[in-house]
Amino acid sequence: MELLKKIEKNIGLQYLIGISTILFISLICYSFFDVISYHVVALILLLAISILAMFLDIWPMIIVAVLSALIWNFLFIQPQSTFSISSPQDVLLFLMYFVITIMNAVFTSKIRKVESISRKRKEKEKTLKLYSTLLNSLSHELKTPISTIIGAVDTLKLNNKRLSPETIEILYSEIDIAGNRLDRQVGNLLNMSRLESDFIELQLDWYDINEIVNAVIKNNQSHSLEHIIIFEPKEDLPLFKIDGTLIEQIIHNLVHNALLYTPQKSKITIEITYIINELQIEVIDNGNGFPKEKLEKVFEKFYRLPNTASGGSGLGLSIVKGFTIAHNGKITLINNPNGGATFTIKIPAQTTFLNSYENE
Repeated sequence: MELLKKIEKNIGLQYLIGISTILFISLICYSFFDVISYHVVALILLLAISILAMFLDIWPMIIVAVLSALIWNFLFIQPQSTFSISSPQDVLLFLMYFVITIMNAVFTSKIRKVESISRKRKEKEKTLKLYSTLLNSLSHELKTPISTIIGAVDTLKLNNKRLSPETIEILYSEIDIAGNRLDRQVGNLLNMSRLESDFIELQLDWYDINEIVNAVIKNNQSHSLEHIIIFEPKEDLPLFKIDGTLIEQIIHNLVHNALLYTPQKSKITIEITYIINELQIEVIDNGNGFPKEKLEKVFEKFYRLPNTASGGSGLGLSIVKGFTIAHNGKITLINNPNGGATFTIKIPAQTTFLNSYENE
């Protein structure tokens, strides 16, 4: 795909590819001219012109079409090695070939141009829809915590002397919760912008995955008072060469998503497995699960399940998928037979055990 984009942008490269292709095919046909007729050569060259027209712009195609007609005349039509044509039938055949190649080049280029315009229009419509969704999301997800912070601060400023210590503590707690929510939403937007711009360069290093999971659990303590998070560290796990920051964000988003959308008292289990140079992360909950027809859509940007509680922007799971793909990994989501859902992430990673790492 990148090569095709490079060809589309570089006219000089298009001329080089088109002329080289016709010269190469003509040389091959000339080598086998004893067993194939010049009529067959014309069909082969026409096929090559049709294929090239799918990738080249109109002027490179016209030059290539004219060149193929001249080569066919010079090398294959009697008398050979001249630009003259001996019979009226061959003159007519040559003119038909010339007209067909030019028409093929022009019409195919026109079709490609129309397709390009249509594709850009659809991309523009998709971008506008994305921006509309983004603005709607921002208007709610950022406005709510900002309003909470402003309201709490105003109350503290105007009524500080008349407020009880318990009320002041509650207001500070609201500011803290709203600030963390605001920080999380802004972080998600920044991470999504990195994914959209392909501006992700993995910072690989050796990490203890147990420490990463424990850090995620610690960071979610204030949100997990009504849930049960289960994680049993495995001391026999190796160190994994991964981008620890991105992996922590992946696990954090999965755990936070489960905390946000599962009923109170739900259990959230984190399991880490090592399978032949592969890190496997599972986040399992016993909540309500996902509608079967929505299992793939949950990874789309700004998508939220209908009738779910507020508090999310619909970016968390799309970021999880993006960071997983950045590690050349895969993510799957299934509903558990007894209720709830399981997110499974498999990431190829180099491994080393602690003793070996200390000796490096």
